[in-house]
Amino acid sequence: MQTSKPKDSVVIFTGRATAYLAKDIASIYGKPLGNSQVLQYADGEFQPSFEENIRGRDVFIIQSTFAPSDNLMELLMYVDAAKRASAKRIIAVIPYFGFARQDRKDKPRVPITAKLIADILTTVGVTRVITIDLHADQIQGFFDVPLDHLYASSIFIPYLRGLANESFDLDDVLFASPDVGGTKRASEYAKKLGCGFVMCYKQRNKPNEVGTMQLIGDVTGKHVILVDDIVDTGNTLCKAAEVISSKGAKSVRAMITHPVLSGNAVEKIENSCMEELIVTDTIPLKQISAKIRALSVAPIFAEAIRRVEFNESIADFYEMAISKKGLTIKF
Repeated sequence: MQTSKPKDSVVIFTGRATAYLAKDIASIYGKPLGNSQVLQYADGEFQPSFEENIRGRDVFIIQSTFAPSDNLMELLMYVDAAKRASAKRIIAVIPYFGFARQDRKDKPRVPITAKLIADILTTVGVTRVITIDLHADQIQGFFDVPLDHLYASSIFIPYLRGLANESFDLDDVLFASPDVGGTKRASEYAKKLGCGFVMCYKQRNKPNEVGTMQLIGDVTGKHVILVDDIVDTGNTLCKAAEVISSKGAKSVRAMITHPVLSGNAVEKIENSCMEELIVTDTIPLKQISAKIRALSVAPIFAEAIRRVEFNESIADFYEMAISKKGLTIKF
């Protein structure tokens, strides 16, 4: 049973980078976005401000922190403004948590930037964080405030089940990780659907450049679904698809949560042997492609906001209903 709360206890705001997604989240939640604006100076400096009273209210600020770093800075400035305006709680909703690949010291004299960002968010005044598909699970431990970690599998799996009904049998599906780091993610998908999984082992020459890649496992006659959290340049993904296809797979698809898609990544994907790249809208697509399908995360973030507000568990909702118009959610 929901705890009674004042009608206007919750207000949802958005940064400029994620306005397209925040509008859908607010609409599904059932209230308009809060009134805010960003004053832009000629030299590039900017100043966000709330244009309505937020004293004593639970303020949800939606902003992905993909490049440029202005997006992160804008989020921090909104949080500081909310704190100074006497907000009761300040919840940062970060669909894409940038700098997450810097989650450890992989060589001497480098920063652990994911931890740095977590410290900054906490210091500036964030009381809770909601995000989806972090690059590494240990990032949750970088925060000294509660963090709700959502999973894109809650939308990918229903989509895949619908696809299986039309195109192939789930018994013929294998999940694959494009590298060793994503093995756990691929195995979780395989476990939920009762499928097998394989993995690719890659060696990098340098960041964003794949040296060699080998496939561990048999994909002959199977429909293979590559699973990962981020697609950046597309080099690893396209190379993995090529290797898997050359080993006798019937088809290769990929389900990737965050479509960074730097440089000519879209062109590489269009020219690859992948039949389809399924992503979410945590980052806006820079280019439309017939091979890329984006599913919205708005329903699961709207539901997460509601459950946070009414102190309900987030652990028990993973798969959402899917309709011809997209994902639907019932409140």
